[in-house]
Amino acid sequence: MEAKTMTSEQRLAQVFVELADTLVDEFDTLDFLSTLTERSVELLNADAAGVILADARGVLHVVASTSDRAQLLELLELQNDEGPCLDCLQSARPVVNVGGGESRERWPRFSTALAEVGFASAHAIPLRLRDSVVGAMNLFCAADSHLSEDDVAMGQALADIATIGLLQERAVRQSGLIAEQLQTALDNRVLIEQAKGVLMASAEIDVDQAFRLMRDYSRRNNHPVKDVARQVVTRTLSVEHLRRS
Repeated sequence: MEAKTMTSEQRLAQVFVELADTLVDEFDTLDFLSTLTERSVELLNADAAGVILADARGVLHVVASTSDRAQLLELLELQNDEGPCLDCLQSARPVVNVGGGESRERWPRFSTALAEVGFASAHAIPLRLRDSVVGAMNLFCAADSHLSEDDVAMGQALADIATIGLLQERAVRQSGLIAEQLQTALDNRVLIEQAKGVLMASAEIDVDQAFRLMRDYSRRNNHPVKDVARQVVTRTLSVEHLRRS
């Protein structure tokens, strides 16, 4: 059955299976969270999404995003210590449907930047399991969107699945595993950013197109994105190979 003929409930169930399928021995945090953001954009009618995670010391990091604009806004939240994601992390509750006036009052610098990059509204969903809050997911919308109670419940369900993935049984048995996974994700992120730069320079494409090229290639060939990025950086994988179906 094609996704477009599915009900929202059927598609949500399919996404749950897709996310659960990544909870394997060779758990790739970055790929897992990238899938989470992409599917959240699809299911919640957002235009971009990103995830901020706290490491073992409580330091916040931008770990995944669906676009360069989303990544920029999340970095701005951390640099200016304001925004829906930070309020969400502090309260461990969704921060949604904050109107334009209230948004400008609560987060003046964030609201200005949000408009400057072409978004009209932003929402945040916590990544939590009982009392453990490991991060938050931002949703960015070009329109002044409103999330219904069902939308928020769906977003929270997706975030809960992600949290379970990050705090799975291995993390309980092995102290420091989450910190190791996060550090690996951050290291991979640096490598991917380098590869984006290589592709942008060699193929004259923008940063989002560069990431999509690598992500699509990795999925077609069942290779981790970090390995594809490493081959791009070392020039063992060309733009022509990435585009080849």
